[in-house]
Amino acid sequence: MLDQRRTTNILLLIIVVPLVFYLLKILSFIFIPLIFSMFIALLFLPLMRWLGRRKIPKFISIIIVLLLVAGGLKLGIELIQLSSKEILATKSDFFPKAEEKLADLKVYVFENFGIEFEDNKNPLAQFFEKENLGSTFGFLRTFLTTLLMTTFFVVLWLAESINVHKLLNNTLLKQKHTSIKAFMKIEKDLIKFIKVKFLVSALTGLFTGLMCVFFDVSFPIFWGLFAFAINFVQMVGSFVSVILLSIFAFVELDPTSTLFFFVLAITLVQVTFGAILEPIFMGKSFSINIIAVLVMLMFWGFLWGIPGLIMAIPITVFIKIILEQFPSTKVIASLLSGNETQIKKL
Repeated sequence: MLDQRRTTNILLLIIVVPLVFYLLKILSFIFIPLIFSMFIALLFLPLMRWLGRRKIPKFISIIIVLLLVAGGLKLGIELIQLSSKEILATKSDFFPKAEEKLADLKVYVFENFGIEFEDNKNPLAQFFEKENLGSTFGFLRTFLTTLLMTTFFVVLWLAESINVHKLLNNTLLKQKHTSIKAFMKIEKDLIKFIKVKFLVSALTGLFTGLMCVFFDVSFPIFWGLFAFAINFVQMVGSFVSVILLSIFAFVELDPTSTLFFFVLAITLVQVTFGAILEPIFMGKSFSINIIAVLVMLMFWGFLWGIPGLIMAIPITVFIKIILEQFPSTKVIASLLSGNETQIKKL
C-alpha cells in the first residue's frame, strides 16, 4: 500500500511539474509583474512599518511609497534622456572609426575565410521600416502594460490584500510557527538581497562611468547606466558589461597601453564590487552554489527572458528557504547553498 502511494505521488509529480512550468511560461505577463512588485513591496516594507508605528494611515503610506517609486523612475528617465543627448550631441569621431575598423574587419574575413558581407542599409532607414517600427511600438506597449500591472500589484502587496504569509500557511507550510519563521527569513533575506544588489549595481555604474571619464572614453553616462542595469543579472551581467565596453574602447582608443589599463580598470571595478564586496555584504548564510546559480539563470532566462535572469537568484533564495522547512527536502536546500557540512549531516 505504501509503495503504491509512493508510485502514485511520483506519477502525479511527473504530470504536475511540466504543467506548472507551462503555466509559468504562458502566464508570464501576470507572473513577471507580480514577482517584480513583490520585490519592490519588500524593499519599502520597513518604511511602511516605520510609518505605521507613527500612526500614519495605510493609504497615505502607500501614496508616499508610490511617490518614491515614481521619483526613482523619473530620475532614471532623466538620466536616460541625458545619456541620449550626450550621444546625439557628441563630436566624438567614434562612428567614423567604427566604420573604418568594421570595413577592415570585413576585408580580413573575406580574404581569410571567403565570407562576403553585403552593404547594409542606412541604420536610420532600417529603424523606420514598417516591421521595425511596429516592433518598437509593440515593445513600448508591452513595457507600459507591465509597468501598470506592476504598480497595481505593488498597491495590493502594500495594502496586504495579497497575504503571502497566509498563503504559505494554508498551502506549503501547515504549522503556524514554522510558517512565521520561514516567512520572516524570506522577507529578511530578500530585503537584504535587493538592497545590496541595488547598492552594488549603483557603485558599479558610478565607477564604470568615472573610468570612462578618466580614460576619455565616449558616452560615460550611457556606460554607467548600462553597467548599473546589466549588473542585476547575476554573474552574466559583469561579463557582458566588460566585454561590450572593451570592444567599444578598442574601436575608439588606439591599441596601446591606455586601452590595456582601461580594460584592466573596468575589470577591477566589476571584481571589487561583484566578487568581493557583494558576497561580504550578503553574508555566508545567503550564499548560493555557483552551479545552482548557473542552472537557475538558464532555467528562468528560458522561461521569462531578461526579467527571468534578473529574478532568478531571489526566486532561488525563496525556494531554498521553503525547502529548508521540511526534513525530506533539506538536502536539496543544502545542495543549492553548497553547504557540504550540512549535506554530510543529512
